[in-house]
Amino acid sequence: MRRLRVAVLSGGRSSEHEISIASARSVVAALDPERYETTAIEIGRDGRWEIAGVRRSLSPAEDEGIAETLPVVADKAPAKALAEVDVVFPILHGPFGEDGTVQGLLELAGVPYVGAGVAASALCMDKDLFKAMLRDRGVSVAQNVTLRDGDAPDHPFSYPVFVKPARLGSSVGISKVHSEDELGPAVTLARRHDDKVLIEEFLDGIEVECGVLGNRDPIASQVGEIVANAEWYDYSAKYDEGGMDLVIPARIPPEATERVRELAVESFVATECEGMARIDLFVRPNGEVVVNEINTIPGFTATSVYAKLFEATGIGYGELLDRLIELALERHERRSQLEF
Repeated sequence: MRRLRVAVLSGGRSSEHEISIASARSVVAALDPERYETTAIEIGRDGRWEIAGVRRSLSPAEDEGIAETLPVVADKAPAKALAEVDVVFPILHGPFGEDGTVQGLLELAGVPYVGAGVAASALCMDKDLFKAMLRDRGVSVAQNVTLRDGDAPDHPFSYPVFVKPARLGSSVGISKVHSEDELGPAVTLARRHDDKVLIEEFLDGIEVECGVLGNRDPIASQVGEIVANAEWYDYSAKYDEGGMDLVIPARIPPEATERVRELAVESFVATECEGMARIDLFVRPNGEVVVNEINTIPGFTATSVYAKLFEATGIGYGELLDRLIELALERHERRSQLEF
């Protein structure tokens, strides 16, 4: 049987560009060369596409000069290039990648791709809409006030509070605000990244994360506990060496563990996610479990939280990649039977 042609799509225009590149390199290195013919496609911070043509058999020196830089809108070039592969593995974090934009391009091109579809990607990226939707389903989420352009930064919560852009990830633009004096600068920072900003209540509790894998019948991973070696789980805690510790299984009561896993799957299904997602939650001192957010394209190195959670569940990194590609092909085949 011929090898499946897989395009690993990385980079992107968001502030999470470098994180995406690191994840994609890990994926390319882990894909079995006996099963897959792998091509790396990188989107620059300026939005231009580089078709690197990187095959596992090529060294960096051998590959030099193969790259072709393409503007996204020119002569349908990205769609043409992507149409030459069997499946796309998008490892794009934040806006212009995790928010449904690239997923829409792949839908138009008719190419199978890993992860959530257009609607689920857009919904989960927008923390305001995501939380409103879960509230309607009876799922506990942190309370918040949403500020649009021109709104005064008023809120009913006690300090501290969190101020965050509505549609960004990796804690970029987020501030923990301890007093009224800090609120204005925090809102200004958040508005540098988004014109919709959330002021969110502080949740006292244990921060936990749970991975979900699947399409029609998703499964939950083991539950991991996040121990940030800082005041809160900010960008540095997430990505700097020694910034955080992941404790698996989480040090919470068994009934809380089951509730976390149950809510992780319930949130995944309610938002119509497919393939993969990492659900971030809090377990409060009274035992209540609160959903914080869903990451439809979590960090994806072999040492990222999502991979570690499933490794502890008995699914190694290589097998996880295989399953995600199979799920992408299954969804594409299922949806190809529909009449539009």
